[in-house]
Amino acid sequence: MNFWNLISLRKHRIGLLPRILIAILLGIVFGNYMPDWAVRVFVTFNALFSEFLGFIIPLIIVGLVVPAIADIGRSAGKMLLVTTLVAYCATLFSGFLSYFTGAALFPGMITTGIPIEEVSQNNSVTPFFTISIPPLMNVMTALFLAFTVGIGLSRLYTTALKDVMNDFKEIVMRTIGAVILPLLPIYIFGIFLNMTYSGQVFTVLVVFIKIIGVIFALHILLLVLQYGVAGMLVGRNPLKLLWRMLPAYFTALGTQSSAATIPVTLEQTRRNGVSDHIAGFVIPLCATIHLSGSTLKIVACALALMIMQGMHYDLSLFSGFIFMLGITMVAAPGVPGGAIMASLGILNSMLGFDDASQALMIALYIAMDSFGTACNVTGDGAIALVIDRFMGKGKTTAEQQ
Repeated sequence: MNFWNLISLRKHRIGLLPRILIAILLGIVFGNYMPDWAVRVFVTFNALFSEFLGFIIPLIIVGLVVPAIADIGRSAGKMLLVTTLVAYCATLFSGFLSYFTGAALFPGMITTGIPIEEVSQNNSVTPFFTISIPPLMNVMTALFLAFTVGIGLSRLYTTALKDVMNDFKEIVMRTIGAVILPLLPIYIFGIFLNMTYSGQVFTVLVVFIKIIGVIFALHILLLVLQYGVAGMLVGRNPLKLLWRMLPAYFTALGTQSSAATIPVTLEQTRRNGVSDHIAGFVIPLCATIHLSGSTLKIVACALALMIMQGMHYDLSLFSGFIFMLGITMVAAPGVPGGAIMASLGILNSMLGFDDASQALMIALYIAMDSFGTACNVTGDGAIALVIDRFMGKGKTTAEQQ
């Protein structure tokens, strides 16, 4: 086995989360010892990578949202409509639960007035050079273009343009998988290197730990509430229903993929008494459109970073953000960190997040990616119970047994 094959094997063995954690640790360590010129090298890389992200984000939105909306619309039916509505409402609920909890707890937990944008653009550490890469369109234009084209494609009987958009989606997903995600650890390393060099890193890390603890507790609370509602509707013990879904939860913790967990989620949902035809329809669909756990994480992290920087926030601002996030989440690709990549555009356009804040959002999200995925897929089982209660025909699997 030659050197390059060994490197390739190691690349596949080390997941994205370990690479992000290693990047954060190395950034903190080297930030205390690196000379100014070495820090400038990574600041230059971050400046170029930020320009590339700004260029690619509108393309990600168009490439992922258009096929998603077109597929949902083309499969139009009563069950699809009801499932999509329930999944969207569940996503909205998780977003508002996260906002109200964070608004109540975070101000007393977080030191305000930390100007993260000054960390990424510190006057003493500037890039050697920058290259401007203007995006083809702004984020809101990309969103409305995606909605318009996606809805239009769902009404067409020809497939030519849809095939083009599917190919474009493949290009976008490969760009995320082959370019953005592999370079992301270097980007995160540069952010924490600069923060350490600028003396801000320990304050930020304390905030990270507090946020992760609150979000994990919120995930558990959200699942209990979801199965509490489902159990009440089907007249069964919600804790037993949730307990049966634990194999799906722990499978998602390991795979970090809703799609890879579908077989386990489907089997455990059937064991909870959901009829086969309902489970077979709802579980694969919700693996794409139901991301309550991901939404909860993004809202909490965004709110915490805004409080930390002393940025203005209120319910009206976050209401619009949560409603748009619920739609944007449909576009999340089946790769680790896909949801946060799809949401970067509205984080910038609606909440005013700059490059450094977006990088911290990515780091926070990836650090909890497996827990968010596990919350998503476990919640899919609760939605299947609700759909089966109102739209199931005949006896459930549990009743048949």
